[in-house]
Amino acid sequence: MDHASTRGTERNILAMTPEMILTMIVLGFAIVLFIFEWVRVDVVGIIMMVLLPLIGLVTPKEAFLGLSSNAVVSIMAVIIIGAGLDKTGVMNKVSGPIVKLAGNSEKKVITLISGTVGIISSMMQNIGAAALFLPAAQRIGKRMGVPVSRILMPMGFCAIIGGTITLVGASPTILLNDLMVLGGKKLAPFGLFTQTPIGICLLASAIVYFILFGKFVLPAAEGEAEKGVTAVLMEAYEGLEHTFEIHIPDNYDGPKSLEELGIRPKFLVTLVAISFTSENEKTFVPKSSDTISPGDDIAVIGQIKMVHMLAEEYGWEVKDGLDIFGESLAVINAGMAETVVSPRSELIGKTMSQLNFKELYGVNPVALFTGNKIIYSNLTHIRLQMGDTLLLQGPWEKFHILRNQPQPRALTFATALEGEIMRPEKAKLAVIWLAIALMQIIVFKIQLSVALMSGALGMIITGVLSVDEAYRAVDWMTVFLLAGLIPLGMAFEKTGTAAFIAQFVLGLLGHPSPIVLLAAVGVMTSFFTLVISNVGATVLLVPLCMNMAVMAGGDPRMAALVVGLSASNTFVLPTHQVNALIMRPGGYRTVDYAKAGVVMTALFLAVELTILYFFYGIQ
Repeated sequence: MDHASTRGTERNILAMTPEMILTMIVLGFAIVLFIFEWVRVDVVGIIMMVLLPLIGLVTPKEAFLGLSSNAVVSIMAVIIIGAGLDKTGVMNKVSGPIVKLAGNSEKKVITLISGTVGIISSMMQNIGAAALFLPAAQRIGKRMGVPVSRILMPMGFCAIIGGTITLVGASPTILLNDLMVLGGKKLAPFGLFTQTPIGICLLASAIVYFILFGKFVLPAAEGEAEKGVTAVLMEAYEGLEHTFEIHIPDNYDGPKSLEELGIRPKFLVTLVAISFTSENEKTFVPKSSDTISPGDDIAVIGQIKMVHMLAEEYGWEVKDGLDIFGESLAVINAGMAETVVSPRSELIGKTMSQLNFKELYGVNPVALFTGNKIIYSNLTHIRLQMGDTLLLQGPWEKFHILRNQPQPRALTFATALEGEIMRPEKAKLAVIWLAIALMQIIVFKIQLSVALMSGALGMIITGVLSVDEAYRAVDWMTVFLLAGLIPLGMAFEKTGTAAFIAQFVLGLLGHPSPIVLLAAVGVMTSFFTLVISNVGATVLLVPLCMNMAVMAGGDPRMAALVVGLSASNTFVLPTHQVNALIMRPGGYRTVDYAKAGVVMTALFLAVELTILYFFYGIQ
């Protein structure tokens, strides 16, 4: 560039228009709202939708275009599809084998859980992938005696990074094709797997980082996991301490019926499940006529000393944790609830054995509180009275069915219910609709929003999810945040503010090579995504960085891609949804994120730029 053109550029940089100044003021206002959180982030989005047309930076039609944009519809559809997979238990089936393979090695646990969460988050919202594995990671930490903080942060970081593997893995990359407009013309869109080599390398580097340096950067905090209903009830009832799994050895002198064994009257222990080895079946409402044979496994609830007395009496083996019943009795699938015998209940004046209570409701009575005393044995033969409290154990699904009975209800729930009614019979349909959506994107090149929404609609029509469940699954905060920031991005482009900032940054950089320019883009995006949302950073920086690339003679599509990927480089502060999710369960402080996140941020940028240099020809 000669001196004349340089002087011309300087004149252009100084020639700010009133519209540019106004746009910068609005941007500053939005950033202040994000940082100080005077209002929720979705309210910031709505403020932008209303404010921008009022001050004339966009038209009223443009202000609300975000609500119908390809990006917003795609994000809604991805969330609904993820909810359908979760509702049918598909994700639980994926997580179960991983937990078993992890064994007792801390490094194996980090590798398998973090790697699996990363891969899963490439096709569903990373917050959903992290939430799915959170209970499993906590259980593994307790069983191994490893602080859960050493497991949750690697898992959370990999869930965020997993979103970079495919175009639909995270909100910033879903946005890219909509935002790539230069001079009123749309640029060639990215494919579903355009960025996959970068995302895979980022995920692998994160796992290696935590395996090699985890003991130096991860805290040894125990975490502050929120106690579930079952844990609280266990503490409230003195006769209960834990759920145990017991194996019946081959040399056991059986079979014998539960009535013969007298487990509850002798040991005040409640049998809640039997795995019949010979029949390859399980029952979760054992009857007194059921028999226990050599090779069977049972699950019981009671005091530790009483359970060991039971095992010693019959020569049984108490296992270290839940194995055969690990998934069925996991806190996400089953637990306890406190119920009260309602007025006009069919139970009043009758015993539970008379009503075939277990068979009727599919749950196990564990304790009865009546007349100011707690009873743990002979429960089914006591006549119930109005106001008696029954402590019940069983699948959450059965409790939800019981609660939704028409009036007059037999029992009123005294505790909140966890879990939900699952639809495992719809699992194949959920997987089929996911495959159909992906096939439309990959094979038939159908627009992302249309393909994903057809998969979501298919799940609703075939009963995988109800319409109400689909509406509840959508994160409307993200929808309105995104819809409000899209017109702000439009204002940046229309008023020339993006081009102005691009010229200013280029003036500071001089004459950068394409890879140096992309490095600057990556650093800028990584900073912005910490102080505002990753979605906000993407919407604001894509048009700006594409202008920078054009001025520097680079590829604007690659600049947009670096923005979309670097918007997931958010590890230094707990501002990302996933980081916020694991903060309390992991017992983390902000300084813990800074300690592990600074190196991760630098590693992210280094790997991203290295892959772009060697595999995408950016030099």
